[in-house]
Amino acid sequence: MKRMTYAKFIIPVLLIFLACDQLSAIPAFARKYGISCMTCHTPAAPKLKDYGDTFAGDGFKLSDYQSPRYYQDAGDEKLSLIRDFPIAARIDGYVQAGISENGQVDMSAPFLLKLMSGGELSEHLAYYFYFYMYEHGEVAGVEDAFLMYDNLFNTELDIYVGQFQVSDPLFKRELRLTFEDYHVYTSQIGLSDFNMKYDKGIMLTYSLPTSTDIILEVVNGNGLAKLNSGNFFDKDPYKNYLARVAQGVGDFLSVGIVGYFGKEDISNELRTITNKAYFLGADATIAFSDKLEINMQYLMREDDQVFESLADLEPMNDVRTRGIMGELVYSPKGDQSNWYAVGLYNYVDSDYEPADYHSATLHLGYLLRRNVRLGLEYTEIFTDPENLYGRLSLGFVAAF
Repeated sequence: MKRMTYAKFIIPVLLIFLACDQLSAIPAFARKYGISCMTCHTPAAPKLKDYGDTFAGDGFKLSDYQSPRYYQDAGDEKLSLIRDFPIAARIDGYVQAGISENGQVDMSAPFLLKLMSGGELSEHLAYYFYFYMYEHGEVAGVEDAFLMYDNLFNTELDIYVGQFQVSDPLFKRELRLTFEDYHVYTSQIGLSDFNMKYDKGIMLTYSLPTSTDIILEVVNGNGLAKLNSGNFFDKDPYKNYLARVAQGVGDFLSVGIVGYFGKEDISNELRTITNKAYFLGADATIAFSDKLEINMQYLMREDDQVFESLADLEPMNDVRTRGIMGELVYSPKGDQSNWYAVGLYNYVDSDYEPADYHSATLHLGYLLRRNVRLGLEYTEIFTDPENLYGRLSLGFVAAF
């Protein structure tokens, strides 16, 4: 099989840089406290270190930093009126080259333009949201948007209400450093809406003194759907439920198990069926100081019955899917590193063949500034051994 030579795209690729990921922390927090982004991120945003996880879990508050004149004094102690509304922006663009017989070079700048805001509304109440002003050539709207209340009932119980990703308690897709996604969370099985992407619901988190975290979620189960004729976002009367337990082991290891269960009505042009589905999985993180981190995820999924297309006479029954994600992040000087490297492996195997996916990714990043990052990434896609395909990307992500 012929391949496109690097000479055909290397010059155009050098003209612009790739935006590699989603940012869930925002420069507004650094402005508020007068601190560097590296306080919470390593080796680069959006990836969080432990301090950043604590900051987010405490309602975007730093107990050892004071934010001067954060609230407007209106003579009402019950009013949380933020003096200067915190807002930040992110813009990115990239050049991407497909390496195959019909490979092409694509200029995609801007690719994303996003406005973000978040912060504390009181001692325990906080909010976070972002709005896509421009994504993939159109206005996308709101994705993450939630209120959170930490230390409910003076315990380690936190509650989140709003829009978030079902997979957030596992490995956050928005904190990844690669352009390549975590496909184990995003697989589409026929006409099913059951996956681990964005949804509306409630999440509860509780931390035990034994370094054990317990997370529960209740979500609609059909993603970011539009309001229907009955004034409901949920397409059916069912809810989906997630339970996760994560345990820290020593200073370097964390392991977890997860179960995600639900039912959904699936309709095609002929009739409606009810699909019972579940995810079961395990994950682990091995962190060698702040220089080397290994993340691993295994998920198995089963769907009772799904339509493959709108025109199907009969559904597929007992559809099984399994997926693996492995990620290695290396930063030679920890949070002081100006460059880093990421290796990512994706494998999804399903009875529903269009969901099959197999890839390996190598990503190299360099920090021009703490909030301006360049990235070079290559992904080889092995899904079809008879038609291998590669994707080379070069670009930037900037937040301000």
